[in-house]
Amino acid sequence: MSRKLGIIGIGHVGSTVAHQVVATGLADDLVLIDTNEAKVTADALDFEDARANLPYHTNVYVNDYAELKDADVIISALGKIDLQENKNDDRFAELPFTSKQVVEVAKKIKESGFHGILVAITNPVDVITSIYQQVTGLPKNHVLGTGTLLDSSRMKRSVAKKLKIDPRSVVGYNLGEHGNSQFTAWSTVRVLGKSIAEIASKNHLDLDAINDEAKHGGFTVFRGKKYTNYGIASAAVRLYSAIVSDAETELPVSNYRAEYGSYLSYPAIVGRDGILAQLQLDLTKEELEKLQVSANFIKDKYAESMAKE
Repeated sequence: MSRKLGIIGIGHVGSTVAHQVVATGLADDLVLIDTNEAKVTADALDFEDARANLPYHTNVYVNDYAELKDADVIISALGKIDLQENKNDDRFAELPFTSKQVVEVAKKIKESGFHGILVAITNPVDVITSIYQQVTGLPKNHVLGTGTLLDSSRMKRSVAKKLKIDPRSVVGYNLGEHGNSQFTAWSTVRVLGKSIAEIASKNHLDLDAINDEAKHGGFTVFRGKKYTNYGIASAAVRLYSAIVSDAETELPVSNYRAEYGSYLSYPAIVGRDGILAQLQLDLTKEELEKLQVSANFIKDKYAESMAKE
C-alpha cells in the first residue's frame, strides 16, 4: 500500500520535514503546498535532482490541493517565524497571522475531500490544532499536533547531558501547552532504572533549571539562527511514521482531552487511525494543577482567536 503525505508550508520546517521523508523513503507520494510558488517549485526540483542518488523513489506534486484527497497524512508547517523576534519568547506572537491562514487552508483541505490524519506543527500548536479540527470537521482523534513531543525531547537532552548518557535512555514527559505554560512532569521521569527524584539528589541535578531549559530551548536556537527546524522536523517525522506504519506508539502529542475540554499535550497511543487510546498518568496534585492552568490558557486563546474570525 502506497504512503501519501501532504506538507502545507514549505519554509524552514516544512522543507526539513520533506527532506527527511524523501531521504529516508517514508512516503511514496509527497504533496508540497506553499503560497510562495517559486520556493516550493524550486524545492520540488531540488528533490528531483537528488532522486538519482537516493535509495528511494518519491513522487512529488506541487500546489495541488486535489492531490490531498487520498493522502494518508497532512502536516501543517505554515507559519511566520520572524513575528517572534523581540516578542519575549512567546509563540502566540504568530497567532494573528497563523489563525487566519489556517482557517483558509482548513477550508481547502475540507473541499479536497481529505479524510486522513491531520498533524499540526504550526504555532501556537494547541490552538491551531483546535482550529483545524473545528474548521475541517474531521474527528478529534484524526487531528493532532506535535505538541510537547519536542519539549519532552529537550528535557531528555538536558537530563542526559548532565548524566552523560544517551537522551533515548531518559523516560518521561513535558505536558500541557507547547508554550510557556508547559511543565516537566517529574513524577513521570525515570532514568538509570530509578525515579528522577532519586537520581537528582545523588547527582545534584537542578530540576527547575532543566524544566526551564526544556521550556525555552527553542528560543535559544531561534536567537542563534532566527528559526528552528531540525528538532521539530524530527518530532513531526517520528509522529508521521508512527501513523503510517500503524506503530501504536506512546507519544506526548497534542490531542483532545475531554476532561479538560481542550487540545493539550498528554501521552497517547498513536497509529494509523490517529489517537488510538489516551493514557491516564498518576500525576501529583501540583502537576494536575499546572495541567489545568495550561488547559485553561489554551481554551481562552482558542476562544479569543475564533471570536475574531
